[in-house]
Amino acid sequence: MDSTFKILGSALAGTVLTFSLACDSKKQQAGPPQMPPPVVNVAEAKASDVPMYLDEIGKATALEAVTITPRIAGQIVERKFEDGADLKKGQVLFQIDPAPSQAALAVAQAQVAQSKAAAEFAKIELDRYTAVAGTRAISKSDLDTKQNAVDVANAQVAAAQAATQTAQINLDFCTIRSPIDGRAGSRMVDVGNVVKENEAALLSVQKIDPIYADFTVNEQQLAAVRTNMADGSLKVIVSLPTDGEKPGREGTLTFLDNAVQDGTGTVKLRALVENKDLHFWPGQFVNVRLVLKTLKDAVLVPTSASQMSQKGPFVFVVKADMTAEMRPVTPGQMQGDNLVIAKGLAAGEKVITDGQMMVRPGGAVRLPGPPPGQASAGENPADPSKAAGAPAGASQGGADAQNPQPGKGGNEGGKS
Repeated sequence: MDSTFKILGSALAGTVLTFSLACDSKKQQAGPPQMPPPVVNVAEAKASDVPMYLDEIGKATALEAVTITPRIAGQIVERKFEDGADLKKGQVLFQIDPAPSQAALAVAQAQVAQSKAAAEFAKIELDRYTAVAGTRAISKSDLDTKQNAVDVANAQVAAAQAATQTAQINLDFCTIRSPIDGRAGSRMVDVGNVVKENEAALLSVQKIDPIYADFTVNEQQLAAVRTNMADGSLKVIVSLPTDGEKPGREGTLTFLDNAVQDGTGTVKLRALVENKDLHFWPGQFVNVRLVLKTLKDAVLVPTSASQMSQKGPFVFVVKADMTAEMRPVTPGQMQGDNLVIAKGLAAGEKVITDGQMMVRPGGAVRLPGPPPGQASAGENPADPSKAAGAPAGASQGGADAQNPQPGKGGNEGGKS
């Protein structure tokens, strides 16, 4: 019995040793395990016409702004507007007590009448003396005196008329009107206050439709602005910081200052923007995009495709054999979620937009989906024709070549 067990044990040990040697032979034949190609997302580079622009921070400014001040002293007796109201040119705002001006006008008018009567009398006297001047009944000096009296009387008439005009103007100044179309601010005086001529500010009126967007560019950008202005008026896109994804309002560049400002090295510019819905308000900060020109057939890729290395920007280009090429590029301006590639990439090439961390230059990559040789849920993993990514009836020789198994695959895994 013992000899029988010894014989069986020796046979079993031999079988195990033979199986172990066979497994070691298969491992040596298969080589070390290989990392599967990394999964990446790709996008195709597109060609499109895009704007070349400068982005700046500016401020909205009223088209016209006027501070209303009294042009005659007096007491405010009436106010004919509400704070914040939309005003029309010529609309009455305040009424200053007109009584003193009316009295001054009446006095001036009376002075005119009196001066005219005196001038008329002096003229009659002169005519009488002139009629007898040839008879030597009067002396030459008497005639000159009458002539001088006429001249004085006429001067008094002119002075009285001027005083009348001044009184009339002062009376007109008692009614204060809006000099422009615009929006009223908060009144600075109330009825009953006595104001002085050209001293007290009564009200601010600003015209805000259309509206200006004032901004600056640095002197390094001035040459590009001037060059493109020579081809015509430049378009400007203006928006508020709170507008988010809303499109900006289009305007036109209307002003370029004639000098670079000392200390800042910047140049002032101004754009005119329609503001019928009063979207912009004077004094608000605004985002200004100055469009210099349009780039024809610019190459665009998603911004996530651009990467940075010690040698500069690059993208991974996926070639036809599903390997990745590390391509140095020259990036341009952002265009929404896309980036202009000024140099190094052609339209139609595919670039990696996600998964770059696991990609090595020249290495294989694959697109999202079940890896080759892995069965989908509910399929028989032993059936190679059902493997994800394999065409119907095709074998998995490519996958089995990396992980050969006995009796399966293109290398007939069990054969040495």
